[in-house]
Amino acid sequence: MSLELKERLDISEEKFLQYFWDCWNQLRDNVTEELPMPPLFQFLTVMAFQIFTCEKVDVAIIEVGLGGRRDSTNVIKEPVVCGITSLGMDHTDVLGDTLEKIASHKAGIFKPNAPAFTVPQLPEAMDAINERAQQLGIPLGVVSPLRCEDFNGLQLSLAGDHQFINAGLAVALCKSWLQHTGNRGKLFAKEDHKAHLPDAFLRGLSSARLSGRAQIVNDSIPKCSNIASGDLIFHLDGAHSPESMKACAKWFSEAVKQHKNSTLWSPVNSFCTNQLTDAHCQNGFGHAENGNHSKNVKQILLFNCMDVRNPHVLLQQLITTCASSGIHFSKALFVPSMSTCNKVVSGSTVPSLNGSKSNLSWQFYQQSIWDKINGNDPHLEKEIAEKTGGFRSFALENSLYDNSNVCHSRSEVIPSLPLALKWLRDCVKDSPSLRLQVLVTGSLHLVGDVLKLLRR
Repeated sequence: MSLELKERLDISEEKFLQYFWDCWNQLRDNVTEELPMPPLFQFLTVMAFQIFTCEKVDVAIIEVGLGGRRDSTNVIKEPVVCGITSLGMDHTDVLGDTLEKIASHKAGIFKPNAPAFTVPQLPEAMDAINERAQQLGIPLGVVSPLRCEDFNGLQLSLAGDHQFINAGLAVALCKSWLQHTGNRGKLFAKEDHKAHLPDAFLRGLSSARLSGRAQIVNDSIPKCSNIASGDLIFHLDGAHSPESMKACAKWFSEAVKQHKNSTLWSPVNSFCTNQLTDAHCQNGFGHAENGNHSKNVKQILLFNCMDVRNPHVLLQQLITTCASSGIHFSKALFVPSMSTCNKVVSGSTVPSLNGSKSNLSWQFYQQSIWDKINGNDPHLEKEIAEKTGGFRSFALENSLYDNSNVCHSRSEVIPSLPLALKWLRDCVKDSPSLRLQVLVTGSLHLVGDVLKLLRR
């Protein structure tokens, strides 16, 4: 899922708008009762294909939106190569309630005469993928993860062990495309199937970025020249399935521990993303400008998931995985996302960043799950929330400045994301000795909204 409409299209804003309205007008002029304007994702898929065609791209990498067999991207009749990443229990309401059913949907992208690749899967998923490949009579390669030694001294820029699996699949797909275009021999010796990765591959793997996945942003808090303030560091990962939440929790725990053990930490090839003004941001690694030894470091969770998800499964996975590494959250904040647009109807469907009044029942439900998992009293929280209209001031002295290693986290529901960001900034502004490490997760919509606010 893309966090910005033009994030994955490397064209100017002027060109993007030209293509957008050209596609929009053509579709609008052909609207009938039987053929209305398409949902947002379908519209963006059509527009992307139009851009790829008009710009005469050398290669287009098409990522499905949901599943595969019935996805709007699955209209390509003759792909060069197809790949399936690690599968888990996601979108079960649409794809089915077993890995076998989900894998069958995913394998629906396979086409005759197009080689296919996947990574090691659980048996029920692998059986379904194999079955589809055999039906089409196409070769299916199972790709091993890359290893640290494959990088010739460089470092994979995307954090997390799972990214070595993804990188291995990416290399296999690129090799297959090079073979198809007759260019593989230019980069790989034909007789050496275990040749080191070419420099071009290493450059890509060591500098790739993926907004909203294992991304760290040091917030640039407006500071008065004579007044010191604390540090606010956002760890953003759009995990929204049990498997991805486990990977997110492992990454966050490792980042926190690494931060404790060093005053300065960064990858070999650091880079800034998203043009966040005066903010230092990287995929997976960060750079602490101030020493850690004098800071009171606290971990905060900023969470929301869509109502088709199971928050109990996600939060339990997060808490358990972090706790296994000795990481506990001082406070959990539950907040609604700002992005609610799901179809293109008019120009007014651009999501507003100003926030609006919304029903917070879903956020209170997620909070009650968090409190039950952590042993807090959800009845007391509900009573306080009802008396205060669903929002109350924060007891900072009890939640952030307590140095005891208490595992029972306090939690809050905040009516809007801008208010949550303001509160976090006020916390560090008022306490120079405080460093907040904020994990933003549960939804790519939430992560995208936070990044939009940080750009302001």
